[in-house]
Amino acid sequence: MPMPKKINFETLKWIGGIDGHLKIIDQTKLPERLIYIRCTNIEQLYDAIKTLAVRGAPAIGVAGAFGAALSLKNISARSAFSAVKNLKKDCKYLASSRPTAVNLQWAIDRVLTYAQKFVIQNPKASLMHLRRAVLKEAKAIYNEDVQMCRKIGINGAIFIKNGMGILTHCNAGALATAGQGTALSVLYEAKKRGKKFTVYADETRPLLQGARLTAWELNHAKIDTTIICDNMAASLMKAGKIDIIITGADRIASNGDAANKTGTYGLSVLAKAHKIPFYIAAPSSTFDLDIKSGKDIPIEQRSADEIRFLYHGLPARGSTARMAVLQLTPKGVKIYNPAFDVTPAENITAIITERGIIKSPNSHKIANHFQKEGI
Repeated sequence: MPMPKKINFETLKWIGGIDGHLKIIDQTKLPERLIYIRCTNIEQLYDAIKTLAVRGAPAIGVAGAFGAALSLKNISARSAFSAVKNLKKDCKYLASSRPTAVNLQWAIDRVLTYAQKFVIQNPKASLMHLRRAVLKEAKAIYNEDVQMCRKIGINGAIFIKNGMGILTHCNAGALATAGQGTALSVLYEAKKRGKKFTVYADETRPLLQGARLTAWELNHAKIDTTIICDNMAASLMKAGKIDIIITGADRIASNGDAANKTGTYGLSVLAKAHKIPFYIAAPSSTFDLDIKSGKDIPIEQRSADEIRFLYHGLPARGSTARMAVLQLTPKGVKIYNPAFDVTPAENITAIITERGIIKSPNSHKIANHFQKEGI
């Protein structure tokens, strides 16, 4: 049986050496155009993350790691020690671009900690030595993310059976990671094993990550895909079209509560009512073991304009080049636009990680999982 077409695009990639830049797909232009953004400084990367040109918890984590390299590239410091002080400020600024996805803070903290240890262990190191070390660590995070994606897919592929109807929400694929995705990685690995199935992808209002991005990816991989409006999911479940639901996550609390794109919680409630397994696929870096439950997860509030207008692409911060195709709401109407909601652990059948599967997740099982794996 022929293998499915490999993913032949890279969501983000470092180009060149320590004086290089970060090349990313501008996801606000998909699916109409595949174009790239060249980030040469931390301000450009902040805007790319804030405006969702690059998005998805693992992807913005990797981008944040490379952001440290961009910061050091543009710092005019006399020593590696003073450069780390400036780097700390830049890292705090970059982490503020999106507060919910813990991977961004995790990756930035990892690189910053690495830089701090480096200057302590190498007190005579030059700024050039520090820049090389930080870029090497950022590339390590990138490579780990690629491997992580594949392992999640392999671990989760056992849940995919021939003839299944699979529902997913938002985009947890290659566009959301440095590799082949989290939730969609499960589908890619299942197809490699010759399994045939149908994917139903929610459009995912208001920015249509499902209709624009997931559909683009799955169509590219020649996986049978049908886009549905967000409010069609319940009727499909009732009709017996959906066998399992699988999504990604942006932050998972120590008790298993998981934040993901708004609408995920509703799907979990529907899944429970229709006795449909509900899976989350996410890397270990998405767990925030410092918080007890989903109540402690900060929820990013997005601009009202994302609901108020139908845009052709999203503008850069401060840009006057907005192209409002259609005004969708009357002037003066209040708008509530949280980017994420929280699915309680009791609604989750299992969490699929690169290190294994946590069935019926709770605080005890998650603690054991991390202790067992030595994370």
